Amino acid sequence: MSNDDHYGGGDVGGTGQTRTRLPDSPSDPYGTPRRTPRASRGLVTVVGVVVLLVAAIAFANQSSDSPGGDTASDKPPTTTSTAPTGTAPVTTKSAGIPKGFAHDEQGAQSAAANFAVALGSDGMFDAVRRKTIIQAVYTPDTAGARQSELDRLYTDQGFLARIGLDASGKAPKGLMFVSRTNPAGTKVEKIEGDTATVSVWSSSLFGIAGEGSKNPVSEGWYTYTFELRWVNDDWWVSNFAQKDGPAPVGRDQRAASAEDMTAAVSQFGGLTYAR
Repeated sequence: MSNDDHYGGGDVGGTGQTRTRLPDSPSDPYGTPRRTPRASRGLVTVVGVVVLLVAAIAFANQSSDSPGGDTASDKPPTTTSTAPTGTAPVTTKSAGIPKGFAHDEQGAQSAAANFAVALGSDGMFDAVRRKTIIQAVYTPDTAGARQSELDRLYTDQGFLARIGLDASGKAPKGLMFVSRTNPAGTKVEKIEGDTATVSVWSSSLFGIAGEGSKNPVSEGWYTYTFELRWVNDDWWVSNFAQKDGPAPVGRDQRAASAEDMTAAVSQFGGLTYAR
């Protein structure tokens, strides 16, 4: 991994049965419990396709594991499952998103991890940055449709108001909107020729940081499943789905103050991911 600006920091699907929603936010430590509102189901359905949005998608690809045999609890973890390969991250980028990964399993995993970060960034809430992200991530033959669908979703005034943003997708003055995806690991579900299916297990930070925020930054855990295609000597997303978890047991830690959270988001940049 190498330090890099996160994609939304001011620089950043199988069969169409993808449902998009935002993660539930935890209770406001200074008020009554709140829930992050979800986008209207009718809004996000376009020609039978319910589009992906930032932090949550209800349906994911079903596991390709065959029934029987040892269960996950019966198998001890292996050191190779998360061991780095020693291969340096790529140096080329498109719209601030690392590109140019190898045409192999390692390259597909690295590409998927970086795509998860880009599509989960606050850049998706800005019209100009959203367009550059979509064009840099989705295959040329699917980018146009995704652009239209996502534009409709991210410009819905009722949706933006419910999560505390104005009509242009910005937080109130003095507050900071946070939407950041942090991959914890990747797994190749299937790879064959110029196609690959890769899952990315990630944590997500979402909310508005700052004194007086009614939607404080909360954490969620999700597994993203990307269907990738090798086009024009690079990996691209052709479809994308997500499911909740697996979520670890939360530790008994004091929640950060609004000031500390704002400082952390401002001072800690994102990463370029590679195996």
